[in-house]
Amino acid sequence: MFWVTTLVPVGPAVTFADHLWLAGAVVIALVMFECAFVAVDTLRRAMHAGAQRAREARLLEERVAVARKRRDAVQNQVLAWNGWRKFTVASRAPESGDVCSFYLKPHDGKPLPPFKPGQYLTFRLDVPGQSKPVIRCYSLSDCEHEDYYRVSIRRVGARDKSIPPGMASCFFHDQLRVGEIVDVKAPSGSFFLDMETTHPVVLLSSGIGVTPNLSMLNAIIRAKQPREVYFFYGVGNRTEHSFRQHIEQIAQRNSKVHLHVFYSRPLNDDVPGKDFHAKGRLTIEGIKKVLPSNNFHYYLCGPPGMMEALIRDLKAWGVPEAHIHSEAFGAPARSAIATAAGTNAAATSAKAAQVDAIEVQFARSGKTASWRPDNGTLLEFAEAHQVAIPCGCRAGNCGTCMIAIKKGNVFYQTEPGFAAETGSCLTCCCTPKSDLILDA
Repeated sequence: MFWVTTLVPVGPAVTFADHLWLAGAVVIALVMFECAFVAVDTLRRAMHAGAQRAREARLLEERVAVARKRRDAVQNQVLAWNGWRKFTVASRAPESGDVCSFYLKPHDGKPLPPFKPGQYLTFRLDVPGQSKPVIRCYSLSDCEHEDYYRVSIRRVGARDKSIPPGMASCFFHDQLRVGEIVDVKAPSGSFFLDMETTHPVVLLSSGIGVTPNLSMLNAIIRAKQPREVYFFYGVGNRTEHSFRQHIEQIAQRNSKVHLHVFYSRPLNDDVPGKDFHAKGRLTIEGIKKVLPSNNFHYYLCGPPGMMEALIRDLKAWGVPEAHIHSEAFGAPARSAIATAAGTNAAATSAKAAQVDAIEVQFARSGKTASWRPDNGTLLEFAEAHQVAIPCGCRAGNCGTCMIAIKKGNVFYQTEPGFAAETGSCLTCCCTPKSDLILDA
C-alpha cells in the first residue's frame, strides 16, 4: 500500500522572487561572514606581527644596551689609570664662607674616564712641614665632564686646643693656587646613584655632605631622567648655604625636583620660606612631613651622628635596609664606637670578663698594648702609641689604612664603603673583637 503525502501551502504562495531574495540574503550573509573572518584573521595577524616587532625591538634595545655597556667598560678601562696621575688646578670658585670648589684638569691633556655620581677622588698632598705626603679623599661634586673633575672642600678650622685645624682642607684653601699640580687617584667608591633605573630617590645631606648628592642631582638633570627627587639639605644658616642658587634653579625648572632646606642656627635676617623651609636639624620628623610615603631609595651623606640617627629612624619607619645607601665623612663618634665595640666584645670575646683589656700587638713596630673601648678605632689606637699607619678618609671609604691581620678578628660598627682584602682590615673604622696581631 502506498501513502501519498500532499503538501498543502498555508498562506500565500511562495514565489520565485521570494526564493531569489532568500538566496541573495544567504549569499550576502556568507560574504559578510567571510569578510569578518578575514578581518579578524588580518587583525590577529597584525597584532601578532606588532607583538613580534615589539619583542624584536626590546631585544634589539637590550642588545644595544649590553653592547653600549661593554663599549663603555672598555673605554673606561682604557681611560682609567692605576696609581697617581697629575692634575692641574684649572680654577677655584667660592661656594660659601668656608667651602670652595676646585676644578681639576689632567696635566697630560688626555680624556678622563667617566665616574658614577657619588664617588670620590683620592689626593696625595705635599703639605709643608709634613715628613710624608698626606692622603685625603674628597667627593666629586658635579656630574661627569669630558675634560675636568670638580671637588668642593670645606675649610676645617681649629675648634679648640684639642682639635687642630684640618691639615688637608687648609692646604687646599690657603696654599693650592690655580696652575699648581696635585696627584690624584682615579674615581672610586661604592656610594653612588644607580643611573640604570628611574626609581624615585630622596637625597639627604648635611653640611659638606651635600657634595656627592649634588653630583647625583646634576647627573639626573643632565640625563633628563623622569624620576622623582626629594632633596633635603641641612646647614647652619645662610652663610653656610653652599650651592644655593644652583640647586634652587634646578628645583624651579624641574617639577619633579622638590627642595627642602633646614637651618639649625638661622640668623636674625634669615627669612623662613625664602632662605630655608624649616628650622632645626634634619630629622626623620621633618622628612615625614614632606614625603608622601616611605617608598623611596634614600642616599645619605653627612656627619656620623646625623647618619646614625637617620639610618636608625628610617629603618624604624619601615624602610628596607636595601633602600638605604649612605656614606659618612670623618671618623665615627667615639662614644658610638665605645658602646658598640664594648657590647660586641663582651658578647663575643673569649675574654668577656676583661672586655676592657684586649691585647693588640703591632708586629712590625714591636709594640703591644691593651685596647679599651674608649680608645676608639684601631687607627686612633695605633697613632696614640706612635705606630705609623697610612690613612686617608678616616671613614672606611678609601682603603689607605688597610693592614693585614696576622691573628685575631675585628669588628666594624658600620659596613665600610671600601672592600678590604680577605685577612686584612680597615683600621680607621674597626675595633678589636679579640686579641689581635697586626702587620704594622
